[in-house]
Amino acid sequence: MKISYNWLKDFIKTDLPPVVAAEMLTGCGLEVESIEKFESVKGGLEGIVIGEVKSKDKHPDADRLSITTVDIGTGTLLNIVCGASNVAAGQKVVVATVGAMLYPAEGEPFQIKKSKIRGHLSEGMICAEDEIGLGTSHEGIMVLNDKAIVGTHASEYFNVEQDHIFEIGLTPNRADATSHVGVARDLAAVLSCRYVMESHGGVSIDLPAQISFNVENKDLQINVSVEDAELCPRYSGMSVSGVKVGPSPAWLKQRLESIGLKSINNIVDATNYVLHDLGQPLHAFDADKIEGKKIIVKTLPKGTKFKTLDEKERELTGEELMICNTKQGMCMAGVFGGIDSGVTEKTKNIFIESACFHPAAVRKTAKIHDLKTDASFRFERGSDPGITVYALKRVVQIIKEVAGGKISSDIVDIYPEVIEPYNVGFSYKNCDTLIGKVIDHKIIKSILTSLGISIISEGTDALQLSVPLYKVDVTREADVIEEVLRIYGYNNIELPEKFNSSLSFSQKPDKNKFQNTVANLLCNNGFTEVMNTSLTNESYSAAIPGMADKNIALLNSLSSDLSVLRQTLLFSGLETIAYNLNRKTQDVKIFEFGKTYQKENEAEWKYKESVHLSLFITGKKHKEAWNASGDDADLFSLKGAVQSVFEKFGLHATITIAADHDLLSDVITFSVNKKELAVIGKVKQSLLKVADVKQPVYYADLNWDALVKTATKIKIEYKEISKFPSVRRDLALLIDSAVKFEQLESIARSTEKKLLKEVNIFDVYEGDKLEAGKKSYALSFILQDNEATLTDKQIESVMAKLQKNFEEQLGAKVR
Repeated sequence: MKISYNWLKDFIKTDLPPVVAAEMLTGCGLEVESIEKFESVKGGLEGIVIGEVKSKDKHPDADRLSITTVDIGTGTLLNIVCGASNVAAGQKVVVATVGAMLYPAEGEPFQIKKSKIRGHLSEGMICAEDEIGLGTSHEGIMVLNDKAIVGTHASEYFNVEQDHIFEIGLTPNRADATSHVGVARDLAAVLSCRYVMESHGGVSIDLPAQISFNVENKDLQINVSVEDAELCPRYSGMSVSGVKVGPSPAWLKQRLESIGLKSINNIVDATNYVLHDLGQPLHAFDADKIEGKKIIVKTLPKGTKFKTLDEKERELTGEELMICNTKQGMCMAGVFGGIDSGVTEKTKNIFIESACFHPAAVRKTAKIHDLKTDASFRFERGSDPGITVYALKRVVQIIKEVAGGKISSDIVDIYPEVIEPYNVGFSYKNCDTLIGKVIDHKIIKSILTSLGISIISEGTDALQLSVPLYKVDVTREADVIEEVLRIYGYNNIELPEKFNSSLSFSQKPDKNKFQNTVANLLCNNGFTEVMNTSLTNESYSAAIPGMADKNIALLNSLSSDLSVLRQTLLFSGLETIAYNLNRKTQDVKIFEFGKTYQKENEAEWKYKESVHLSLFITGKKHKEAWNASGDDADLFSLKGAVQSVFEKFGLHATITIAADHDLLSDVITFSVNKKELAVIGKVKQSLLKVADVKQPVYYADLNWDALVKTATKIKIEYKEISKFPSVRRDLALLIDSAVKFEQLESIARSTEKKLLKEVNIFDVYEGDKLEAGKKSYALSFILQDNEATLTDKQIESVMAKLQKNFEEQLGAKVR
């Protein structure tokens, strides 16, 4: 938000340097992000003065040039070569001296230098209006009135305004500071606080006086009807007839241009001026286009077409509050006007609207139609219903000044339920406790009154306050204390000499630590973490039987694409994959930690919320390289990643092949203590089609809450690494096809519990060279004694026992 320092000075008398004022505003919560110098004429006409031509002679070597002497009040005449045909002795002219930088209406800036033109010295330049940016004419030099005083700076003669513009990063809660008067109020409060602290008087702001005026006729009375008082608590208006629409005067143009607004015409400029002056948005209608001479504030049916001032036709949703006449809509309330009712150069009669609209209604309309205007910016934050009539009178005064006309109606003021200011109790003790410092009561009262907060009654230790309506964010005692603190100054609160703190408590297990550990593990294995919103498209759940019944829908969704809470991380991951595939990234390995939500019993308001970890693999296993295989990613690639997560926490999962799944095919589950913690598989083709993914995707869903809870029960023990070497022995066994590896491993570990460290399978063979119903397993056994080196006798004894038990229990034969 841009604020003009000169404009601020209309409300508060101060000679503070702009940088100091900016520091004060930043200190009280209105952060000044930058300060820019503004000049109504670029360059400020610096180095340009009023001069008088004393003599003019024809240049001997150029027919179109003249040699002049010019007095600029320094006591020494300047020799200037001039090419203008209208230059003459005795004229008062504008002279750019040597070193002056000129900013012409067209072309690049240039600097005046002492030079020789056709052999004659030229010590400056007699200027035309376009050469110094005062106009576009280049017919000749500017010839001034004879009363112009020689030596006067051109900036003074032409009333060039110089200003400093503050760019303020306004926070959403500060609706009271969306105007120059609001910012001036804060600056005045800071100065008053400082003066009171220094035992000086306070500072107040000067609001523009309301000049009393009379209704000159009642020829243009417009009736107003408000159908929804909740969306429009107050609506004020007045008619002015006989206005002359045209360019705004220089002072009005300069004020608006200083804060980056383009002048449109005197009527619209007047409404914009009051908006930035007082913070109250206004709108001017062409009164002759108000059908039925009646304004109705209401919503229009869904699907109604409405053409806005930007000449775009928009389709209404039925939720927008509209300003209508008896036939059609004329304006989106608080957001944007319609093209058929706006003020044009042909307008003779106007109706001025000054209203208060509900912030949520304006915000919704602006969001639906992607419209951000100065009016919606203020209404969305909350406007002051108490200022509508005052702002209306103010703008009518300005319009009569810049466009003429007569007041042709009474003030219409629809205000069915008067909104009263907040009454808040204030305790000095609570204030001192929250701030951490005892502040003088006189300073506190000065701050409150400077901000417009009235003291209704006063006790020894407390105040009863009335908070004005423009302070929409101040409704509690804590809010008032915050107002006191920001004006008093955070930097004025001394740091204590010591800090007291209690023992910290951290929840066990530390879920963030678990999550960071797994995230680092997956990133180190080529995965990329993604984060998606918890809101998703309702159509996704329709692709899975029974899922739609468990959707948790938003009451006021911003978009149909984000209307329900997600029940699974699958679809948000598929959206990410589709986004990458559409941008030629075919090989994707991603993971996401996120919450899922399900409705368990709507009647009893029971809902389930849980955290899951999802992994996705699609495309090639490895990036293209000369030493890497070009194999496609498969289910086992994903299985290895999931196993590494379990192993990281010391969990030994039971892996089983499961039946078909709602989301997946080729399903594998991971269970610990018979509790399923993860499921992986290939995403079904029907679901890939919904997400517009055209290549196979493998997906893993880990119940993160259950996984963390299980992992905390595992006690990881550390053992000293043996100093003695291990020994490997292999066995090739011919066994029945129904025998599984886990049976062999179980027999081996029960046979030798001390020396046997590992059992692995490194080859499996099934074929026509073996008898029917048989297969060959090649097993490796790692033996090690932690206290001594194994002897051949010990090794042979263990292997003999293993062979014997395999033969007896499984009917195995050594090949």
